[in-house]
Amino acid sequence: RRFYDRVRALHREPPASLDNPLLAFGLIKRLHSEWPNVVYSEGAGESTQELQGGFEALRTELPGPEDLAGAARALLRLQDVYALSVRGLAKGAFEGARGPLYRPARPVGLSADDCFHVGKVAYDAGEHQRSIAWLEEAVSLFRLSHGSWNEEDGASLEDALDHLAFSYFMVGNVSHALSLSRELLRYDPSNARVARNVAQYEKLLEERGPAEPRRRPRARGAYEELCRGARAAPSSPPPPGLRCAYHTNGSPWLLLQPAKRETLRLRPFVALYHDFVSDAEAEAIKALAGPRLQRSVVASGEQQQKAEYRISKSAWLKDTADPAVAALERRIAAVTGLDVRAPYAEYLQVVNYGLGGHYEPHFDHATSRKSPLYRMNSGNRIATVMVYLSSVEAGGSTAFVHANVSVPVVKNAALFWWNLRRSGEGDGATLHGACPVLAGDKWVANKWIHEHGQEFRRPCGPRPED
Repeated sequence: RRFYDRVRALHREPPASLDNPLLAFGLIKRLHSEWPNVVYSEGAGESTQELQGGFEALRTELPGPEDLAGAARALLRLQDVYALSVRGLAKGAFEGARGPLYRPARPVGLSADDCFHVGKVAYDAGEHQRSIAWLEEAVSLFRLSHGSWNEEDGASLEDALDHLAFSYFMVGNVSHALSLSRELLRYDPSNARVARNVAQYEKLLEERGPAEPRRRPRARGAYEELCRGARAAPSSPPPPGLRCAYHTNGSPWLLLQPAKRETLRLRPFVALYHDFVSDAEAEAIKALAGPRLQRSVVASGEQQQKAEYRISKSAWLKDTADPAVAALERRIAAVTGLDVRAPYAEYLQVVNYGLGGHYEPHFDHATSRKSPLYRMNSGNRIATVMVYLSSVEAGGSTAFVHANVSVPVVKNAALFWWNLRRSGEGDGATLHGACPVLAGDKWVANKWIHEHGQEFRRPCGPRPED
């Protein structure tokens, strides 16, 4: 009954939105671990067979261990990049160093078991500095409810104390590890392993005295600062050329309806084209890509593989897939003046960034001749067009690290930049990353255009630096 009441509460007014990452994590956790704890518990009583039969019929459609661990890693990532307080997250608040980053319509907090699970994911990965804050919060919440136990929970105060003590030991804070282990022995005096740990910690302190805890080497890099909304102070007056204008590029396609171009940077050249697609076109492209989505991969030498620094799902669409795709590609060709037909450009890649989805700083162009990009025999990626197919409530910006510019998600707009200089050399200033989605569901469509076929459309210049 208690578990049923928790689920029913989520459907009361105002409706809770799954854009909230805490609610999304909680839903995945309930479906993966809390429901089985109830269904297979002794408390199920006479309904055991019906409950278990119904659960088994749905098991293949429910989140698995990888989904739950991925959701926990997403919360760790959001906490890190946006400098969020774990205590605030446990209460449902998204407070950063500069104030609230996101205000959900109805705050949904985290339980002691939720915090323990997130901390344990970091603990199991050996990231003890990251695990400490989450395990501390789990211990605090478990202490408030000590003596009561929920069947749907998988952890207890003793579990949290045990993991937290070892995490403190691993970062060099032996005295705190000893204090937590002694507390654990009060609850579980027959635990021989913890008793041995207490003796070991006491001996270490006696031999060397209290040591300075090791700090996690975590510099707040430019990428994270840009994701949080920090920018360099604008110059006064702004550099010439940074302006908004109607742009036709000499194309007959744009004479009656010019593109709305906002130039964001000149070196490297970065521009945002507003209202580049319509709502109907964006929805059509998302609907086409949805059934084809698979976990995104990255180039690794001559191979492609999954990686933790790119969390998203993607699909590829040909221009013949739908009139909306064909219209988008014609528009890209008109605005850029480049040949976007195969093999001079790749098919349209549609990407979905869900809970904590991100892509750490990278180059779109290949930096090695062994890259899979060269299998097309059409040269390197000369330019990128990225279309925002959705909006998000918070996070998800595109951060150009060396150019010191962060471009927020602007629904239906298209972001354009040159990856290569006119000499054909890669432009190191185009290093960019997709900031984690803090709240919402981010969809983009990428069009990567290659060198071959553009020789007379973007010829070499007299200056190598261009």
